Amino acid sequence: MTKDLKRVFLEELRSVKSMTDLSHLRVKYLGRKGIITLELRSLSSISPADRPAAGKKITSIKQFIEAEFAVVESILKREELQRELQANCIDVTLSGKFVPFGRQHPISRMLSEITDIFVTMGFGIEEGPEVESDYYNFESLNIPKDHPARDMQDTFYINDDMVLRTHTSPVQVRVMEKARPPLMIIVPGKVYRRDADITHTPMFHQIEGLMVDRGITFSNLKGVLEAFLYHLFGPDTPVRFRPSFFPFTEPSAEVDIGCILCGGDGCNVCKGSGWVEILGAGMVNPVVFENVGYDTEEFSGFAFGMGVERIAMLKYSIDDIRLFFENDIRFLRQF
Repeated sequence: MTKDLKRVFLEELRSVKSMTDLSHLRVKYLGRKGIITLELRSLSSISPADRPAAGKKITSIKQFIEAEFAVVESILKREELQRELQANCIDVTLSGKFVPFGRQHPISRMLSEITDIFVTMGFGIEEGPEVESDYYNFESLNIPKDHPARDMQDTFYINDDMVLRTHTSPVQVRVMEKARPPLMIIVPGKVYRRDADITHTPMFHQIEGLMVDRGITFSNLKGVLEAFLYHLFGPDTPVRFRPSFFPFTEPSAEVDIGCILCGGDGCNVCKGSGWVEILGAGMVNPVVFENVGYDTEEFSGFAFGMGVERIAMLKYSIDDIRLFFENDIRFLRQF
């Protein structure tokens, strides 16, 4: 019985070609219902006198089978490893494939540059939702329903009460609702308006700024913005403030810089004036402070907002805003 079992086992073992075959054969001989297991269980039917000798033989066969399995398993694993190595072999004599370095997108680059300037001035960075309620986007900023100022911002409405935010200004209200002055924050992010031409896109980036404390005046606003513009465009950049209107600031101003393309001589970009509008700003309207529970007799502040794409167009001398979003690799490589 012993020799026959070993012979049959070895014949079956020679037919094993894979780890799967080996696993099936192991179950056949050493599994819970395998040949060796059943032989060991059958010892109970043998007379006590013959049981030790029979048990020794079966144990010897089991050890022999386990040893043979270990040898074949080692061989199969080595062969499998060789096949994997050959399949994944790298020919080091072949020429390498060039992988070009990525570059930071010009808008991301401009965003980083602007935020870095304000962070060095002591401003913190805040963020808010891009899908905004009508209250935060308009009413809390002194733009009630049917107010003519809503026509200044062609809005994407989700429903009667929810919009894609038209500016990052709602975040200043959210921050003031939760925090007390002093506040110095900027709010970079995406905004959305129904507008599309060579100087407008339905989605663009804006940076809102806010400073609130006791004794903040328009002189503080001018000082901060002039320092920012001198840092961004150079210390010799002409800067001027023009009276303007925004519902959430009073008084309000448009901030212009001398056209960096023509040096103030007049060109198509500045429409012959020598000046280019760069951002809007003003002292926070007392109505906005009242909406967030600030004492207008105790606190004052200023806010400003700028379009990142517009600044990038001026700094990089780009005449079509759509170039930023067309993903033309020839354009992006220039940065």
